[in-house]
Amino acid sequence: MKRTEIDKLLKQEAIGAQVKVNGWVRTFRNDRFIALNDGSTIKNLQVVVSPDSLSEDLLKAITTGSAIEVIGEVVASQGSGQKVELQARSVEVLGKAHPDEFPLQPKRHSLEFLREKAHLRMRTSTFSAVFRIRHAASYAIHKFFHDEGFFMMHSPIITGSDAEGAGEMFRVTHLDLNDLPMGEDGKVDDSQDFFGKVTNLTVSGQLEAELGALALGKVYTFGPTFRAENSNTSRHLAEFWMIEPEVAFADLNDDMDLAEKMLRTVIGFVKDHCADDLAFLDEREKEEDKNKPLAERHEIGLLERLDSVISTSYERITYTEAIDILRNSNPFKKKKFKYPVEWGTDLQSEHERYLVEKHFKKPVILTDYPAKIKAFYMRLNDDGKTVAAMDILFPGIGELVGGSQREERYEVLMERCKDFDIPEEHVWWYLETRKFGTCKHAGFGLGFERLVMFITGMSNVRDVIPFPRTPLNASF
Repeated sequence: MKRTEIDKLLKQEAIGAQVKVNGWVRTFRNDRFIALNDGSTIKNLQVVVSPDSLSEDLLKAITTGSAIEVIGEVVASQGSGQKVELQARSVEVLGKAHPDEFPLQPKRHSLEFLREKAHLRMRTSTFSAVFRIRHAASYAIHKFFHDEGFFMMHSPIITGSDAEGAGEMFRVTHLDLNDLPMGEDGKVDDSQDFFGKVTNLTVSGQLEAELGALALGKVYTFGPTFRAENSNTSRHLAEFWMIEPEVAFADLNDDMDLAEKMLRTVIGFVKDHCADDLAFLDEREKEEDKNKPLAERHEIGLLERLDSVISTSYERITYTEAIDILRNSNPFKKKKFKYPVEWGTDLQSEHERYLVEKHFKKPVILTDYPAKIKAFYMRLNDDGKTVAAMDILFPGIGELVGGSQREERYEVLMERCKDFDIPEEHVWWYLETRKFGTCKHAGFGLGFERLVMFITGMSNVRDVIPFPRTPLNASF
């Protein structure tokens, strides 16, 4: 008999059908009622067994966390919560979870505790919901770009360039660290390394994606990126996933339109296809809010927040206008902002969230940032002080998307490289595209984990990636 997934069984409601299900025991009550989950849905299937038909040893082996196989008949449920249940004819324990050792007993566990059990936490309702939603969001992104006529590009993970100019990269080497080859200058001879030069894990696939766009018109990357920042905040990971589209013959307005349309489409898709998981997370959030101080509670629920960013128009203002709004705000006048608000400084999360959550109460797109605080590849505006950049700010998250029109003018780009101390030999191939059929083009980067945080309502980025990589943490 072929296995039936619980999600399909509950949807079909095929009373009288003989089926086989596999899954993990969530609870086993009164030696009679098994709550079984196989990961296909957040909902459990109630399996009803007759204690008289099972041996004592088998009854003892059906413990929380054990993997079992059940063959039986689908019958109308006698309880509330679901319309059907399974009347077991046979039960087989495929893998017992020893009750004295299995850490995920049927009680509430803190997210901090579950991070220490990352190899098991996906079995909980919260994390199974999060990772089903993560899958749906990933699929929706690929579908969106495919439907929009984009081509997916795999950019390299190992790179000899630093797209951001930040220098916070993970070195990749094949050298024996206990016997490093040294040059006459007393420094490591990098020419003897695997690639004959210094290489690192990529911080972005953007520069390579630009090359693709200048040949294929519209491309996107969706891959892992790495930042060697010694940060333990709830918003930072050392390894995370980025979506980076690039479009030829596009300017900053085209870039903003694309990003806004993508966010609406992807969030709408997840809301339509993950209703049970989102409903569970919405209720979970409401229960957690009851134990929080009033100031820390969410003003509107998770589902309402998703609806708001799908249906409302995003406010578009310049960086300069944002600075004016912040300097005229009550938090600034009462000195409640932790960080300064001055033209020429980067906005902090507290500033971004004030604009989104207090002032406009909707997503905000900021444009035209000071050139000195943005990357070298962003197109210099006619004022010579700002660049054609944009950031999309979301409630509860702050910056979600960062993009720009790219600098297509060879001479200007050369000057920008000098301003950022980027050696020409590191990006010679990037510069050459500005000599061979250059055109205006634009793109953006979307941090996938931050998007999943917003959709799920999770407050820590470590809880939306299966195995988080953070300082001193690479256990799994």
